[in-house]
Amino acid sequence: MSDFYRIKRLPPYVFEQVNRIKAAARANGADIIDLGMGNPDLQAPQHVIDKLVETVGKPRTDRYSASKGISGLRRAQAGYYERRFGVKLNPDTQVVATLGSKEGFANMAQAITEPGDVVLVPNPSYPIHAFGFLMAGGVIRSVPAEPTPDFFPAAERAVAHSIPKPVALVVCYPSNPTAYVASLDFYRDLVAFAKKHELILLSDLAYAEVYFDEANPPPSILQIPGAIDVAVEFTSMSKTFSMAGWRIGFAVGNERLLAALARVKSYLDYGAFTPVQVAATAALNGPDDCIREMRATYKRRRDVMVDAFDKAGWAIPAPSASMFAWVKIPEQFRSLGSLEFSKLLVEKADVAVAPGIGLGEHGDEYVRIALVENEQRIRQAARNVRKFFDTADQTLHNVVPFPRAE
Repeated sequence: MSDFYRIKRLPPYVFEQVNRIKAAARANGADIIDLGMGNPDLQAPQHVIDKLVETVGKPRTDRYSASKGISGLRRAQAGYYERRFGVKLNPDTQVVATLGSKEGFANMAQAITEPGDVVLVPNPSYPIHAFGFLMAGGVIRSVPAEPTPDFFPAAERAVAHSIPKPVALVVCYPSNPTAYVASLDFYRDLVAFAKKHELILLSDLAYAEVYFDEANPPPSILQIPGAIDVAVEFTSMSKTFSMAGWRIGFAVGNERLLAALARVKSYLDYGAFTPVQVAATAALNGPDDCIREMRATYKRRRDVMVDAFDKAGWAIPAPSASMFAWVKIPEQFRSLGSLEFSKLLVEKADVAVAPGIGLGEHGDEYVRIALVENEQRIRQAARNVRKFFDTADQTLHNVVPFPRAE
C-alpha cells in the first residue's frame, strides 16, 4: 500500500491511533465516554424519517438517482439560502447536491486541481480541506484559522512566497475545530482579497445552524456582493438535522465551478439514494422547530461541559458556535503533545477526545472536545478527568515531570 502515489502523500491518520486504544479499552470492559468524533447522537426529525419510510421501497425511487441531486432538493436548498441568508440562487446552475460536504470538497478538489497547484488552507482545519487537494495532486500552504484582520497580511505572505501562485483559498466558519465565527466584514475583505489575487474561494459552512448567540447567526460568504464570482460554499444536513449517516450536503455558488463539480460527480456517483434526497427535501422545506431544539440541546451541553470541566481543573473556553470546544492541553501535560495526551485520557480517564495534531501541526497544543454525549455523561467525563489529574503526579512520574510540593 505504501507504494501507491496518493497513499504516500497522506500522513498516518492520527485519529485511528486513538480509535485503536479506545477499541482495546472497550474490549476490556471500559466504559469510554467518546467526545472525539463530531458524530451527532441526536435523532433526525420525525417528519424526515416518516418521509423516508413513505418513499423507500418503490420501483421508481429504488432506481439510480440524479448525480447533482433531484430537482426538488436543489430547489429546497435554494429556498433555504433565500430565507436564511437573503441569497437568491438558480437551483439548476448554482446548486449541486453532494454526498455530504466532505465528499463535495474532495470532488471539487479533483475538479479544479492540476498537479502542483498551490491551495491556501487554514491550520488547524478539518482534514479534508487539505487532504482533498493533496489526493488531487495539489500542494498545501497554511494560513491562519482565525478570522481577524491579521489573517490578511499572513495570507499576502503566503501568496507572495508560493510558486506557482495559489489557485484557491479554503475557509471554514463556524470553524471545525476552533469554533471561530466570521463576520460579514471579514468576508467582504476576503472576497476583495480573492479577486485581487485571482483565487477561488471555497467556504465550508457545515455548522451554519449550530450557534448559541441567537442575535448573531453565522453569515454566508455569498451574502457579500460579487462573492458568487469567485466562491462556492458547502453545507451539510449532518449537523443541522442530525443526518450525518444519510450523507447529504450541498455546494452552491459560482456556476462555472459548480459545472466542473457536477461533471466530475457524473463520473463518480449516481447521487444519494432517492428516498434520502426526498427526505432531505422535506427537512429543508419543513418546520424549523427541530433546528431550534438541536441548538438548545448543544447549548445545554456546552454550558455543562464548561462548568464541569472548570471544576475538574481544566478551563474550557465556551464556543459561540459549532458542536466542538477547542481546548488547550493543561500545562503539565503540554510537552507530551496532543496525541499522547489523548491516549492518556483514554487509558487513565476513560474519555476520548480528538488530538489537535490531527487537524494540523498548529493544533498540537490543543484537543477538540465534541458535544456528542448527554449532560450526565459529560459530567461523568469531567469527574473522570479530575480523578486522573489528581493522581497524575504519582502515576505518571516516569512520563511527565511534575514539580514536587515542598
